[in-house]
Amino acid sequence: MSLDAGYFDELYEHRDDPWWLAERWYERRKRALTMGVLPQERYASALEIGCSIGLLTEQLASRCDRLLATDIAQRPLELARERLAGTDSVDFAVMRAPEQWPEERFDLIVVSEVGYYLDEPSLERLARQCAGSLTPQGVVVACHWRHPVTDYPLRGDRVHDVLVAASGLMPLAEYVDEDFRLVALVAPGTPSVGTLEGLTS
Repeated sequence: MSLDAGYFDELYEHRDDPWWLAERWYERRKRALTMGVLPQERYASALEIGCSIGLLTEQLASRCDRLLATDIAQRPLELARERLAGTDSVDFAVMRAPEQWPEERFDLIVVSEVGYYLDEPSLERLARQCAGSLTPQGVVVACHWRHPVTDYPLRGDRVHDVLVAASGLMPLAEYVDEDFRLVALVAPGTPSVGTLEGLTS
């Protein structure tokens, strides 16, 4: 079963940053790598699934004309709004994906550290929604912890296998280490950064 909003509400009752996202070098490094894997310098419209307290959101906002940041729980969204106060290009919404999903299309969809909260059928649905919501040159960026967590329905490696299989997208760039996996997924035939820059023959 997918984890519900109550699971996250309880976590944020005890601590505003339950995963120490702001404090750990591991998290800061991971955000830097996530930003580095984005194939385009700028995006017209982006969607972030599971924005938590807005640390990655803040960095994404610097590369996006418009960003919709969502989370299943209310408290982290309040903290993210505070963090990005005055940033007019970012909208926030409580959203339980995949049951709730925006109707618009996006150049960038970020699924970072949330896929393993879903059971496999729900993740497959999410993957199809991501693919269906992308613009022709759009990208889905996924990043997930690889180690087992008792509460989570899936492990990070399985999340990425399902995302690729169910979406029909293919990896354009990927980073893997012992702790996490990071991938940029695009439609088949999408040109590389070097090709777009005229660097390849």
